[in-house]
Amino acid sequence: MTHQVHAFEPPERFVAGTVGAPGERTFFLQARGGGRLVSVALEKVQVSLLAEKLEELLTEAHRRFGVELPEPTAALPDNDPLDTPVDEEFRVGTLGLAFDVDTATVVIEAIAAGETEIELGGAEDAAAVDEDEEPAEDLDRLRVRLTPAATRDFIERARRVVAAGRPPCPLCGQPLDPAGHLCPRHNGYHR
Repeated sequence: MTHQVHAFEPPERFVAGTVGAPGERTFFLQARGGGRLVSVALEKVQVSLLAEKLEELLTEAHRRFGVELPEPTAALPDNDPLDTPVDEEFRVGTLGLAFDVDTATVVIEAIAAGETEIELGGAEDAAAVDEDEEPAEDLDRLRVRLTPAATRDFIERARRVVAAGRPPCPLCGQPLDPAGHLCPRHNGYHR
């Protein structure tokens, strides 16, 4: 089976966004450039961790290589919705990050989830997984190369998108549903 590498080096726009109402949102990474539009689905926790790890990567690049870290563009933040149509190319299984010292850019790679997921029970199962598992190079991927300034803007938007969900319950921290919330702190009773 052939795989596709959707490379945007650099993209015109690269953002994290959602489709759907809070509590039922689907999260996407979307890259646009050269007349192409690619959207890949991922989990909310992946978006949150991506923003966190990108911040750590920029800090490390500054510490080790002296890369200038610009502030996020506060004047005109990208709050626009995802470009349409939002057609899911694949669901992200693995995210990879790198810093290219030669070009002073951040490389983000979103790799499709494998076709089969097998629970590991013992050494026999581990050997079976190695034979059946698709090699990483045979999976679709989205590769984006960003400047440190564009990376900062992506981080800020990703954090806003994650925070825009349902507010947490002040007692248990679980998301509040518009239809009601059975808080474990109240032993299942409404107040």
